[in-house]
Amino acid sequence: MLVRNFKSMLLLGVAFSGTSVAMPALAQESATAPGEIIVTARRVEERLQDVPISMTVYNSDQIEKRNIAVASDLALTTPSLSVNTRYGPEKATFSLRGFNQDAATAPTVGVYFADVVGVRAQGGTAGGNTVGAGAFTDLQNVQVLKGPQGTLFGRNTTGGAVLLVPKKPTDLLEGSIEGTVGNYDQRRVQAAINIPLADTFKVRVAVDRNKRDGYMKNLSGVGPSAYNDVDYFYGRLSVVADLTPNLENYSIFHYSRSDTNGYATRYEGCDRDPTSPLLGGSLTRYYTSLAACDQIDRQAARGDGPLDVEVRNPNPRIYLRTWQFINTTTWQASDTITLKNIVSYGEYREQAAFSLYSDNLYVPNTPVTQFFAARGGPLPGSPFSYIRLDTQPGHDAAAESTTTEELQIQGRSLDGKFDFVLGGYLEFSRPIGYNQQRTGVYGNCASPGTLDCAGGLPLVPIAPGVTVPGAIVSESRTRLNFDNHGIFAQGTYNFTDQLALTLGGRWTFDKINGYSESNRYIFADIPGVGTIPVSRSCNDSLNHPDVNLLANGGDTSACGTTIINKSNKPTWLIDVDFKPTPDTLLYAKYSRGYRQGTVNFTNPGLETSQPEKLDAYEIGAKLTFRGAVPGYFNIAAFYNDFTDQQVFGGLIAKEGSGIAGGAAIINAGKSTIKGIEVDSGATLFDVLHLSAGYTYLDTKLKELVTPTLSPDSPFEAIIPRGVIGGPLTYSPKHKLTLSADVNVPLGDGVGDLSLGGIFSYTSSQYVDGNSKIPGYSIVNLNASWRDVGGSGFDLVAFATNVTNKHYRNTAGGGYESSGIYDFMYGQPRMYGLRLKYNFGM
Repeated sequence: MLVRNFKSMLLLGVAFSGTSVAMPALAQESATAPGEIIVTARRVEERLQDVPISMTVYNSDQIEKRNIAVASDLALTTPSLSVNTRYGPEKATFSLRGFNQDAATAPTVGVYFADVVGVRAQGGTAGGNTVGAGAFTDLQNVQVLKGPQGTLFGRNTTGGAVLLVPKKPTDLLEGSIEGTVGNYDQRRVQAAINIPLADTFKVRVAVDRNKRDGYMKNLSGVGPSAYNDVDYFYGRLSVVADLTPNLENYSIFHYSRSDTNGYATRYEGCDRDPTSPLLGGSLTRYYTSLAACDQIDRQAARGDGPLDVEVRNPNPRIYLRTWQFINTTTWQASDTITLKNIVSYGEYREQAAFSLYSDNLYVPNTPVTQFFAARGGPLPGSPFSYIRLDTQPGHDAAAESTTTEELQIQGRSLDGKFDFVLGGYLEFSRPIGYNQQRTGVYGNCASPGTLDCAGGLPLVPIAPGVTVPGAIVSESRTRLNFDNHGIFAQGTYNFTDQLALTLGGRWTFDKINGYSESNRYIFADIPGVGTIPVSRSCNDSLNHPDVNLLANGGDTSACGTTIINKSNKPTWLIDVDFKPTPDTLLYAKYSRGYRQGTVNFTNPGLETSQPEKLDAYEIGAKLTFRGAVPGYFNIAAFYNDFTDQQVFGGLIAKEGSGIAGGAAIINAGKSTIKGIEVDSGATLFDVLHLSAGYTYLDTKLKELVTPTLSPDSPFEAIIPRGVIGGPLTYSPKHKLTLSADVNVPLGDGVGDLSLGGIFSYTSSQYVDGNSKIPGYSIVNLNASWRDVGGSGFDLVAFATNVTNKHYRNTAGGGYESSGIYDFMYGQPRMYGLRLKYNFGM
């Protein structure tokens, strides 16, 4: 009853959101004067050095120097932060301190824009749940919070949170416009303008248009000439209305559209001696692994480099659209009480057509393939595709709306010793129609989305003792409803000016209600007739084993399956702070973390996983130095006990099951994660700014329990990603970032000169249970002439990955079912010039 009444109060907050308001603008920041950096990590404005949280903060100048345009760019130079770009940078997922998001699980790292979590997406591949391309335009700062943040932030996450703080409209008429040209034919235009229409009404507009050719060169002769391109538009409108001296309304609308060829991976390993299907081995794995070996041999014969690929897909596309409206109301009810209400609505839509394994495969020529060819199988040399996802006309692969409502009461006691925040959170994510996509498997489909297919690998029986080449097209058709709610409270009591205790708690209620009508076609090459569907059945063959959709006229409701996964858990925080001097903070804390379970219909019998739990312990110190060499030194040591961890498990399909395998999420058992983080900076001679960040991370999988498969399961084995005693994925043991900036005033009417460099090193890491990528280092350089000749123009030259390092950053996985090792490569050397004009500043 209490929870129901609290939800009703929150819903009433939506009705009053039209009179909303926001916090005052953040203070000016400096990378090496952290005492002046204001952050909102605990939902109120505080000095960075007063917050007992290990965190990395970038101001707008640092974002520009790092050329951060999409979320994945953030991970390259942020210690502890790794990124999984398996499905492209625009669909990247984050890992912090080894807490990784696999497949269609909930994020371990929440991404928040203006205090609102990213719009949820739940298509067939991981992605969404973050911010759209270009959202790093015109930001006040970015705050990367490390460790569980579920007490005060929307969804519960185990790894941390990334907070994007947009620049807020001010009282000044000011703005900027800039243009960038670079290699790979990059063309980028950014602009922002701030207009105070009245003392109590201010508007700010920002836009970003960025386009760049891909750097993975496609040598197949089919489809685009290159992959991993950039092509997006981003726009934002912000409005502040001061309704009364104590009541303010802050509204933001932002929109992102990205339309690219998608990603491509490079083949670098294969099983050259797969078990023959005549001896009990998998027929499809035998063909795909040897065909992949042929593709690798063609690469070697041509002398291809690491950025050369071979992808036979005539029309690849990843088309993402995200928009979100955020309205925040802050009412200063009294000198000690502030009420804050945040309401938002957003939508995410995705259309995706791409080859999951970037293949250009042909039936290999071996005695085994000749044996099957003589019995109606595919002829050696004939083309086939492994797994090709395609857009189904009239449908989105993912289309989800997200509504959030958060009500906060912030206050302090009259004597100033006790500060608190309490409130509640509601989130409703609802499908916009079906998430619907068609995937061609083992066939030779010109367009799986339109069922334009020819026969490939599967041997389809059409008469007793007679088989012909076939193709499989799987049609995903799902709807997913998410309810994520919580009530929370956190307070800090200052026993003295030096000693404080913080206690926080939250109770989270999560529910996923999923519905699926997913099904699959099997096509056969009928002599004299052509390629036609000979069967159409439910993908969920466990619950719907005998459904014939060809006979029932295609009524997919006969495959209808509903699964509900819900949980409610408490999380908490206990923190002790000690400040022996105003510039020294020592803290120790213990927190409980939690991440909700999953629903994924692509794996019959293994559709759900349960929540995971974390006990996190951390001690740290934040030291500020003043005088001739001002600077700071922050250090944190952490230890995490991780139970029921959600990990990826590769599924090996049974022969004749009609599926290509799968990617289940299973609860692993137990892991430990421990490490040390250091963040420091100093200013020398008022012109040289130095900073360093380092993370040592030690992760270990201690227990791994594989679920037992049902005898009726379409899968014959589960291969979990990980080895007992081994590390977790996306958990490099060492990550180091060093930066140096020299700022030299050239005199009045001349401008200022700035030279900077950033060095980052990431050690080797596992990117799935069996693929380990080597370590790599990246060097970025930039030079700028600010206010050239007093003209208001800034001229900037930049170069990223100056040494043109070719480095792997993720792997395709799936070796067990395909016999293929493929890897994605990070960006090569990128360089360019940027001209920016500032006015009114």
